[in-house]
Amino acid sequence: MRSGWSDLCGAWDFAIDTADEGLDQSWHSPDASYFDRRITVPYPPESPASGVNATDHLGVVWYRRKITAADLRGAGETSPGDRTLLHFGAVDYACDVWLDGQHLARHVGGQTPFSVDITVAARGAGSRPLTLVVRAEDDPVDVSQPRGKQDWQVEPHVIWYDRTTGIWQPVWLEHVPAVHIEEISWACDTSEAQVELTVTLNQTPRTAFELDLSLTCGDELLAQVATLVRDRDSQITVSVPRQTNGQDYESLLWSPDQPTLIDAAITLRSADSTSPADQVASYLGLRSVSTHGNTLLLNDRPFPLRSVLEQGFWPQTHLAAPSADALRAEVQLIKDLGFNSARVHQKAEDPRFLFWADRLGLTIWAETANAYAFTGRAVEMLTREWLDLVRRDRSHPSIIAWVPMNESWGVQHISHDPAQQQYTVALAALTRSLDPTRPVISNDGWEHTDSDIWTIHDYEPSGEVLRERYGSDVSVHRLFAGMGPAGRRLRLTDVVDPGMDDRPVMLTEFGGVNFAADRSDAWGYSTATDEQDFAERVGGLLTAAREAEPLAGFCWTQLTDTGQETNGLLYADRSPKIPIATLRRLVTGDNEL
Repeated sequence: MRSGWSDLCGAWDFAIDTADEGLDQSWHSPDASYFDRRITVPYPPESPASGVNATDHLGVVWYRRKITAADLRGAGETSPGDRTLLHFGAVDYACDVWLDGQHLARHVGGQTPFSVDITVAARGAGSRPLTLVVRAEDDPVDVSQPRGKQDWQVEPHVIWYDRTTGIWQPVWLEHVPAVHIEEISWACDTSEAQVELTVTLNQTPRTAFELDLSLTCGDELLAQVATLVRDRDSQITVSVPRQTNGQDYESLLWSPDQPTLIDAAITLRSADSTSPADQVASYLGLRSVSTHGNTLLLNDRPFPLRSVLEQGFWPQTHLAAPSADALRAEVQLIKDLGFNSARVHQKAEDPRFLFWADRLGLTIWAETANAYAFTGRAVEMLTREWLDLVRRDRSHPSIIAWVPMNESWGVQHISHDPAQQQYTVALAALTRSLDPTRPVISNDGWEHTDSDIWTIHDYEPSGEVLRERYGSDVSVHRLFAGMGPAGRRLRLTDVVDPGMDDRPVMLTEFGGVNFAADRSDAWGYSTATDEQDFAERVGGLLTAAREAEPLAGFCWTQLTDTGQETNGLLYADRSPKIPIATLRRLVTGDNEL
């Protein structure tokens, strides 16, 4: 985080390029006359909040707005030699950027951020507005492209929802020094009382730079170091003396019950100058995640997972959040319901959601949008996007597991195709190469190849059947030895005795009780007739999962109604179907609440 930035969200000119002729007709020119609509960024054009509400297949869309002198001034103080960066949180799926008719960048990846250096293009503009144009291409029927829950059919059906085309996360400007910090990441070793900072600069410095780092918790200075930086990538290891007191070290650890965060101040300056070259703020959480036998550990203590499936979809704004406040409210609502974790499903969530999960204390299973086909292009696109997302999010203490693949989506023949098996093994290995500190789930739900936790999806509607199926080590072992729910093998490896004492077993999708009496298009895995029946069905399933000793945790489907999928604990507007206090008792089993 830097202190100066300028928000470019709001009203933009907009056009739908159905015939894909905009490049031939120079729609990127400052005086192009093809922009016939207005859109509110960052809401996708398929959403009502965008002002466009275009529900057909779009394919290619164009955006345009003026960057004014006021926008540039708002991006922070400037010094000679500074650069001006244009940041995009996410544009689905591939996009090109022009400034005053000059092509500056192309980015591929619908969930990953990117930045464009507009310094040269903006130089000499003075008070004259600059014309920013963005072209976004998102093929609605390309099933090799990572798409998650975005429907390939025109109308949403079953568990697939409206598509997201173009800009769907914030856009902003920022001034930075010529040599500046491009990326940072944090890792911690709680047993050694150490924090490791990895700093990536935008270029290799021609002369040595000094980097000053201080870590504080409230008013307490925990650590302070100064070091020379000579390369583009540098690692700085910092000792935290406070953590060497074995009787007091837990007071600084991050957990859902105590989401303690450490503030970090980083200053980068040239070695021969006393004036700051770059100053950024960040934060981290001291915590560890691991497994031991059939137990998930957080800070070396058992952490029974009570999770909920979070689609991150709103009726008016779709995959984009209605506001920053809505993201905070979403995290708080999940905690109020008694969950200590959320599995963000088939979506890489807005980093501001992860910020509030860090700050309020909610653990997260981080997932990505999958493709539906197994092709060389699908492998390349998903792998690149997934690795970029792991790099983007690996510093968040709230994230406790990585999930690159779900239910064999895009690898439908993994049970007998060695190539598809090796693909999921490779994704898991690549994830660990970037971040060896968290469990990785190679294929959530079934047909595991290289997972640190065995996860199962089971939409059995009866709590009694669920209790029998997962109530003992013998019954769980029987599942792994034969066919699991949905007629799928749970694992494709030869690990001895899975589900018994080898690694944790979790029920990471179950429930899905439909309750929406006033909707003809309502869909779920089972259906409740009224509020009492809904509470009894939900309670019976949650109790069975919570009391099953072989299970290290569960993830309930789902938090809210989403589109025609009306199996949420809450309606789509986030209002509860039965009282919050009742839901919390069902989730936690604590009748004293």
